[in-house]
Amino acid sequence: MQLEGFNTGDADELREELGACAPIASWSSGLLARRPYRSRDELLATAAELAEGWTDQEVDAALAHHPRIGEKVAGESAEARASRAEQGDLSEDQAARDEWTAANKVYEQKFDRIFLIRAKGRGPEEMMSQLLQRLENDAAAEAQIRREQLAEIAVLRLGDAVSS
Repeated sequence: MQLEGFNTGDADELREELGACAPIASWSSGLLARRPYRSRDELLATAAELAEGWTDQEVDAALAHHPRIGEKVAGESAEARASRAEQGDLSEDQAARDEWTAANKVYEQKFDRIFLIRAKGRGPEEMMSQLLQRLENDAAAEAQIRREQLAEIAVLRLGDAVSS
């Protein structure tokens, strides 16, 4: 959609679009309340700024149905389509899926949450390296990184959805 469409569009329809970027109601409401935006850059900067205030509970709720890296993403929702595009063909390789299943299990046992990383623009080796490195974090540091990663994903998806 064009920026003008975002600025003047129906709030309920836009909430659905924003939910595919990050299903966090306070973020969607904040973005809609600050309309109109003079530029796409202003919209994206505001999106990043609002994401800084996300709580652990909001991030956990947003990720409750988020696919794990390496899983086959099912469904035709906007979020499912975005996840498939971001992960590329990683989920098509059985050996890679097995490696990710094992690594995800170790991460989840330590942090009791799914591993989240912005996949867009990263290869499987870099993502696995990040997972292994992040296993060295304490829970507070990892919660901050997960929030930052979700914010990056949300802003990238919003940027893909809204053009100048």
